[in-house]
Amino acid sequence: MAWDIGSTRNAINPQFRSLSWRLLLSYLGVMMAISGISMIAVYEFFAFSLYQQLDRQLLTLADAAAHSLAEIKEEKKDLKIPNSLRLDNDGDLDLPWQNIQQPSQGIEWFDQNKKLIAKAGKVFPPVDLSHSHWTYILNHQRIRTLTLQVKKEPQEPEMIIGYIRISESTEAVEIVLTQLRLGMMLGGILVSGLTAFGGMWLTKQSLKPIEQSFEKLKQFTADASHELRNPLAGIRTCVEVMQSHPERIHPADSDKLNAIASAINQMTSLVEDLLLLARTDQDCIYFNKNCVIVPLDELLEDLVEFLLPQAEQKKVQLILDIQSEVKLKGDGNQLWRLFLNLIENAIYYTDSGGKIRVSLEEGEKWIWVKIKDTGIGISSEQLPLIFDRLWRADQARTRREGGSGLGLAIAKTLAQHHQGEITVTSELGKGSCFVVRFPSLPNA
Repeated sequence: MAWDIGSTRNAINPQFRSLSWRLLLSYLGVMMAISGISMIAVYEFFAFSLYQQLDRQLLTLADAAAHSLAEIKEEKKDLKIPNSLRLDNDGDLDLPWQNIQQPSQGIEWFDQNKKLIAKAGKVFPPVDLSHSHWTYILNHQRIRTLTLQVKKEPQEPEMIIGYIRISESTEAVEIVLTQLRLGMMLGGILVSGLTAFGGMWLTKQSLKPIEQSFEKLKQFTADASHELRNPLAGIRTCVEVMQSHPERIHPADSDKLNAIASAINQMTSLVEDLLLLARTDQDCIYFNKNCVIVPLDELLEDLVEFLLPQAEQKKVQLILDIQSEVKLKGDGNQLWRLFLNLIENAIYYTDSGGKIRVSLEEGEKWIWVKIKDTGIGISSEQLPLIFDRLWRADQARTRREGGSGLGLAIAKTLAQHHQGEITVTSELGKGSCFVVRFPSLPNA
């Protein structure tokens, strides 16, 4: 059964689902790092212990072979011993001091001048005696060697009478380490699966209180916005009735009524924006059910025509640049509101004599709508914050009275509902460019 950590009984905000995945991936990353470091540490310690054990075995064998060095030197001097001692049929080295049942070993005796006297076994490294410990590869097989100095005792303990070198294949150790790596790999896969499953459960449990608070906040915003509409409408009606009979209003109260009307309009706009955001947050999952094919070029033409008087009143040139017909799958009302907010925002923040260009382009995979203005611009510090809800820059606050600070947040939310995204580039004193990107219709 598939388990979506972002799924709940009700549809959730895509941003909240993104937070869930970020938390899960962070948890898995930390746990995988800890598990990986632990496995590497265990493997290195185990490998070190095995090689230490192998070195102790080589040292024991070298000590035993050292007792025969003087005898072998005498026999060699009398030509009674060949250069190489052979294995008999039982697989043992025929030495009077030791019976060795591992033909993967090799023993070499050297005199004080490091000249080879005799050797026994099958493993002999093609290197000199410059290293006491040495690991090399011979015929794709790792060989470990140990060289031991033999000194005369007890009269002249500092006098070196020869050297013993023991060599042994590390195949047995490598087999154990290969099995250990295989076991760790299988264990790592199992641990990764359990960690992922546990991470999903922990993430879901830890986000439940936040999710519940978030849902309650969305519901409160929607309910409060809905309930505020009626009182505001009633107040507006009363003010309009009073303003329709100016003869009954004392001249000193006229400005007060205008201020009340302006405040009511601002409050009404804010309530409508909050209600729209609350509805879009709740309906984002079911948005695709209400989509239709929208002629985006015609929508932008009608919108520019609708806003042209507003731009002319401010003496701002509003230019539409559309080269071809472009269609988009979406909600016409939401698309209208999206571009209305962006173009109105550009008009508000563009000085008299400035220009605003609205362009539409279509590629193989994407549709781009660009709103470029020559307005006041946005500083680089404020640029990442402009899509936050109820955020307004200090400079913008002085330039646009009555704004709710929700226009760009609504535009971003509506763009996301259409599988699109909004990006912005801006420079203070030179203007801004908002780019909305949508996926093109297949086979359009």
